Amino acid sequence: MPVVAALAFRAACYALMTAAAVWVERRPAPGGLPDLVLGALPYVDWVARANYLVWLALYLPLALAFLASDPARWIRYMVTGGLVSLARGVTIVLTGLGPPDPARAGPGLGGRGALQAWLELVSPWGVFAHGSAQAYLTKDLFFSGHAATTFLLLLYLWRDRRLRWVALAAHVLVVASVLLARIHYAIDVAGAWAVTFALYAAREWRPRAG
Repeated sequence: MPVVAALAFRAACYALMTAAAVWVERRPAPGGLPDLVLGALPYVDWVARANYLVWLALYLPLALAFLASDPARWIRYMVTGGLVSLARGVTIVLTGLGPPDPARAGPGLGGRGALQAWLELVSPWGVFAHGSAQAYLTKDLFFSGHAATTFLLLLYLWRDRRLRWVALAAHVLVVASVLLARIHYAIDVAGAWAVTFALYAAREWRPRAG
């Protein structure tokens, strides 16, 4: 079934990206770097604690509505999403950024081996855990996955007049949440826009005849 195959492809790409992020997590990297946008914004503790739940609540209903309204285009979206994940894995390896606010960063991998950490992080519930009993990534920064996933969904939903503005509002809220929670630098968000748009254009734009 094409829908299942698309889901499997995106899950495999996410697993590969996470493997890259686990490797990078053990590499020394500077944190707390200057950022003009973060410097102008407050840190909001409740946003930091609810960040992943906010993303899920905004992203999942839109993705399901998209599937229901246009399954064929949704399948293309999922494949593009997988490619964005692979690109993110590459850029995470190429960059060496530590958390924007080391004092408020998550617990990291602790004493876990790479395989144990990877298995925890790719589990359906593991990505939403923040406690010390769960592996947590602090250096998977460039580019922002939160921004990329919601921006890609916005691009694919833009032709749908019923959902485009909801998708835009969801993306703006998610971007605000990662900045207010000090999960990403502003450049991580800008990088997400650039890479995601480039992959979307490569997959979906066709030159006009004549």
